[in-house]
Parts: sequence; C-alpha cells; structure tokens
Amino acid sequence: MGGVAIDERTPVGHLTSARLERRRVLLWPVVVLVLLGLSGLALLGVATARVGFVPVIVGALLALLPVGPVLAAFLWIDRWEPEPPKLLLAAFVWGACGATGCALLINNTAEVVGESLLGTGGGDVVAAVISAPLVEEAAKALFVVGVFLRRRVEFDGIVDGIVYSGVTAIGFAFTENINYFGLAFREGGFGDLTGGVVAVFVLRGILTPFAHPLFSAMVGIGVGIAAGSRKRWVRTTALLVGYALAVLLHAVWNGAATLGGGATFVDTYFVVMVPIFVATLVLVLWQRRREQRTVVAQLPGFAEEGWIAPGEVTLLSSLPSRKAWRKAVRERAGAEAARAVREYQHAVTELAFLRHRVAQGLPVPDAARRQAQAVGVLLGARAEAVRDGLVRSAATRVARAERRKGTNRPR
Repeated sequence: MGGVAIDERTPVGHLTSARLERRRVLLWPVVVLVLLGLSGLALLGVATARVGFVPVIVGALLALLPVGPVLAAFLWIDRWEPEPPKLLLAAFVWGACGATGCALLINNTAEVVGESLLGTGGGDVVAAVISAPLVEEAAKALFVVGVFLRRRVEFDGIVDGIVYSGVTAIGFAFTENINYFGLAFREGGFGDLTGGVVAVFVLRGILTPFAHPLFSAMVGIGVGIAAGSRKRWVRTTALLVGYALAVLLHAVWNGAATLGGGATFVDTYFVVMVPIFVATLVLVLWQRRREQRTVVAQLPGFAEEGWIAPGEVTLLSSLPSRKAWRKAVRERAGAEAARAVREYQHAVTELAFLRHRVAQGLPVPDAARRQAQAVGVLLGARAEAVRDGLVRSAATRVARAERRKGTNRPR
C-alpha cells in the first residue's frame, strides 16, 4: 500500500510515518520549484523596473548567446560519466534564480551601507570587492555542497564538482548578463566596440564568458577532493579552501575592474585569469584520464562475472571507441539501437565508479543494494543494446578495428 509492503502485523505507526516520509519527499521539490519560480519573477520585475522592458528583452536574448558554448564545454568535460540531466537543470535554475536573488538582496544592502560609511562611490566598491565575492560565491556553492551532502554517490571526483559548480555559475552569469546588457542598451543603444551593448557583449560574452564558472570551479575542486577523502578534516579543509579561492579570484577580478583602469584590468586578465584558466583545464584533462583508468581497471572483472562480453572490453575502454561503436550501430541499425548502446555504456561506467568507491573504502550508503541494483541496470541495458544482430555485427567490426589500431600503435 503506497509502496509499503504490509500484513496484519505491520504497526499502524509505521504506515503513518512511511506516508509522511513519502509526502515530504514529494513536497520538497515542489516547494523549491515554487520558490525559485517566484525568485525568477521577482528578478524579472526588478530588472524591468531598473532598465525597462525592451532593454530587458534585448539583454535576455544577448545573454542566451554565451550560454550554449559555455554549457557545451562543461558537457564535454562530463562525457565519461554524465551527471543526471535533472540535477544539471536544477543547478542552472538555482544559479539563475536562487543564487542571483540572494546576491541581489545582500549586495544592495552592502551598497547602501558602503555609501553611508564611505561617501559617494564607496557603496560600489564595497559591493563589488567585498560583498559580491563573499555572497555570490557562497550562494552558488550552496547548491553544489547540497548535492554533495544529499547525493554524495553522484560525486566521483573533481570533474563532477567542476561540472556542477560550472553549470550553477552559468545560470548565475546568465541572469547577471541580462542586467548588464540591458543597462548598456538603455544607455548607449547597440553602439560599437567603444560603447553600447556591443562593447559590453564583447567583454562579457566573448572575452570573459568563463569568469563566473572559473571562480566557482574552485569550490567544485574542493568538493571533488572532499568526495574522494575518508578523513573529515580533509573534507572540511577542502571545502573551505575551495570557497576562499573562489572569493579571492572574484575579488581580484572585481577589484581590477572597479579600482583599476583599463590597463590594470587587461593585466589582471592575462597575468592572473588566463593562467588559472589554463591550469584548471589541464587539471580537468588529467582528471578525465583518471576517470578512464578507473573504468578500464574494472572492465576485466565485469567480463569475468559475465556482465559484459570479453570482446566489449576494448570497445568500452575509451571515448573514441565508444563513439565509433555508437556510430557503427546507428549506420546499421538506426538511432534507437545507438541510443540503447549509449545507455549500456553509461551503465557500465556507473557500475565501474560505484565498485571503485566501495573498493577505496569511501562512504556509499547501502552499498550492497546499490551494487546489486547497478548490476541489474547494466544487464538490462546490455540485453536491450545487443538484442539486434546488426548491433552485434557492428560491435564486432568496431572491436576488430580497435584491436588493429592497438597492434599498429607504436610502443
């Protein structure tokens, strides 16, 4: 009854608590969505009051343009073990509505206090250099840390932390850009490279679209380190250091734009931000190789257990071979068959990371049940993926090609 198995010995209190727990599980997402929706409407109203309806529309259209390429970059990072689309959507919505709403309230208050204490112009400095870095990075980090605490099994390392924090920051930057672009359009129209919305778009949409994701990536790195450690002090330190680095980068960036001139801003961009961006990219590529090694190490055991065919070990060992497998299946058996193969590949990766976490002694709630469930998902996905003879023949052909590549590759 209601998802609870009962008989005449089942206590009534157990049924009541089970129903209440189920209602809480269903109620909380609805409450959060309503609050975020109200926050989004409030932000829209504030932006319209500040800059006008038409500038807001222009700002929103322009703010959408950087979202696609930047989001695609983070999805590319996340190819080995894609995060649940619903969580990624929730991260974007939280950044665009929840985090932005929190930051707006506190930053406006800080600006008023700064004006009263430091005089004209002081409020802008306090809001930009002190309040914004502290509040905005905390608001963006709230979602990432929440996912880590509530669904720790989703975090397998630094890449996952960077992806969640990056997508949250993309949502935040989207809403922030609406205001910047809208204000620039109201004051200078479309303009050119020296002024108006074109100049602001080149700066924020082309030259620095990764600014907010880069700040937040520091928190993501901290959460990823915390997820891979069994020591409480390491987890706490990683989270605090990640947040501190995010705040520091944000403060340096805003300080260069607010307190320095054009030359200071350009120097900060090339001397500070670009090297940190390159270092973060190198870290991501290194961590992706680690993810590949994690999966490859588990595949022989999967074959021994009979969960995958021995000939599929090569096909599942790299992203290019997986892509070639899906492409061959699509050409021979159609898009539905290729989609089934993709689901099978994803199930293999999920089980590989889960077994790796258990082997490392990392916390996995109800590990035995989760592993059994993951094995069942894998077997079901494989049965669906290879039920067509054309799919099996495509897999055989790609596997042979991959083995020939391995044989001919210089050693």
